[in-house]
Amino acid sequence: MASGRRRPDVPRGPLALAHTHLPAVTLIAVAGELDFATAGELESYIERARRDRDRGEHVVFDLSEVPFIDSAGLRVLLLCASETRRHGGEVRLAALRHAPSRLLAVTGVRAHVWVHDTVQDAIAAALGAR
Repeated sequence: MASGRRRPDVPRGPLALAHTHLPAVTLIAVAGELDFATAGELESYIERARRDRDRGEHVVFDLSEVPFIDSAGLRVLLLCASETRRHGGEVRLAALRHAPSRLLAVTGVRAHVWVHDTVQDAIAAALGAR
């Protein structure tokens, strides 16, 4: 984990969520299936994690522990990307497993968000974008 203050995991529901605030970047780690049943939980968590932060701050999602994403989960990530971009930042997705990576390729989402092999690459790219 990169330096910064890491918030404790939130084991409510089927998702485990944690975030860290770095200079100009919020890192959000997600573990569990991101689908219709859990998308609202992630959406609320993103709002709480970004409360009192610059809306133009970059957001990196560590998806290394997400085996599955459906259209509802994808919607939450794209809404965050749209909101962040509107304020001058970017969303970067990191460490995707095979099925989520395939979903992004098939749906064309890779053309709208940055995707990185590792969390470290995503953070470095976000910091370099400032």
